[in-house]
Amino acid sequence: MYTTITALEAASMIKNGDSLGLSGFTPAGAPKATTKELAKLAVAEHEKGNEFKVNLFTGASTGQSTDGDLAAAEAINFRAPYTTNAEFRTRVNKNEISYNDLHLSHMAQELRYGFYGPLNWGILEVCKIEDAGDKYHVYLTAAGGIAPTVARKAEKIILELNRFHSEGVALLHDVYEPLDPPCRQPIMITKVSDRIGTPYLEVEKSKVVGVIECDIPDEARSFKGTDPITDQIGANVAQFLLGDMKRGIIPSSFLPLQSGVGTTANAILAALGQDKNVPDFNIYTEVLQNAIVDMMLSGRVKDASTCSLTVDNECLKQVYDNIDLFSKHLTIRPSEISNSPEVIRRLGVIAINTAIEVDIYGHANSTQISGTKMMNGIGGSGDFERNAYISIFTCSSVAKNGMISAVVPFCSHLDHTEHDVNVVITEQGIADLRGKSPLERANLIIENCAHPSYRPILREYLKIATGGHSHHNLPCAFAMHDTLRRKGDMHLTDFAEYVK
Repeated sequence: MYTTITALEAASMIKNGDSLGLSGFTPAGAPKATTKELAKLAVAEHEKGNEFKVNLFTGASTGQSTDGDLAAAEAINFRAPYTTNAEFRTRVNKNEISYNDLHLSHMAQELRYGFYGPLNWGILEVCKIEDAGDKYHVYLTAAGGIAPTVARKAEKIILELNRFHSEGVALLHDVYEPLDPPCRQPIMITKVSDRIGTPYLEVEKSKVVGVIECDIPDEARSFKGTDPITDQIGANVAQFLLGDMKRGIIPSSFLPLQSGVGTTANAILAALGQDKNVPDFNIYTEVLQNAIVDMMLSGRVKDASTCSLTVDNECLKQVYDNIDLFSKHLTIRPSEISNSPEVIRRLGVIAINTAIEVDIYGHANSTQISGTKMMNGIGGSGDFERNAYISIFTCSSVAKNGMISAVVPFCSHLDHTEHDVNVVITEQGIADLRGKSPLERANLIIENCAHPSYRPILREYLKIATGGHSHHNLPCAFAMHDTLRRKGDMHLTDFAEYVK
């Protein structure tokens, strides 16, 4: 039915300067066999004095076998849209890799619009391949990502048939690619469980150069357990949502939730799951973590929609072992559908994401340290927060054992403006910014969210800040930001000399 090749044979076909589109999303479902061999070939070419670099386009982050190995091999010229790999991050911050950070809902359509030129290769991880005349019906593994667009736009395609994944995961997928303007139609999802596409992806046989048969576990990221701070943030989020439900702002039947990836997200979901005053709820998100799988098994989460099973492999096995349940209540979608502003707004999704820092007026920085060092990229937080029924950002009030305040006078980098942030929550408390003026927001965030040891200096900043609608003393704000992030012991009386 198809021609099998080795990963080395596949990698050997890829040339310097080629653009690659990959399946997968944070980092589930990403190809691993071809890229690992490609990294080795790049090292060999560099040792010969030859340049060898490729351009990468993905749904979101991949694993060590792609972002990590290729970055270490100095084999990446350009990359979009998101990554979490430490080796890759180091290379980006040394300006050794050109990196374009963008909203995840934009990646597939920008490839289709031709913003990045031709896509030479598509590399897709699949669990099953069916013959369908002049096409293959291929079934993706643990993520949707940008696979539909990659399959259609790539000039040549490599399929990695990964036997690690159960063929049962095919029952979870809803593959749908919207038309482009001016022919685009409404995305007809009106409830979390709706499916509007097919379980398979169509791939033209003439484009498939070969199939790599492999058995490689997903390179799932592990997260540290919750701690008293993240547990308190979770409790504060639950308290806020219950308060809004009691006031009738949130319907008594509740609304779908989206929660970002990481320890804080797990703590928030755990708090909501344990609070019996919160009714059973649905999830409409981009990444589904261990905590949601557990709540689906217990019936606490009724239906869930995601782009990726961002779980450890033990949890993934739980999903596969209970595929009869999950096939009825869990849907995996492409990223431009899971993160669609249209659908998020229609369903009334409550969005909860984590910031690196927030400022006293409600702006949030979720990507860069001190405005210059990239962490992970914006991911899908902008897709959800900008279009949410309620937009919530969480963070710890301090970092580095209290030496850094996460509440600052002015964010060093703005990913989310005050217009897209309804609520800020730290372990200290809740700042509901809805309907508040800038100065009202500033006082709420300082008194409710900042760490007590940093509140006096933030209050003093407001006293010396000047202006009209928003008050600022920008030289002092930037000096304070640098201080709050590095020294932690400088007082306002030191700023005049510091600014000079």
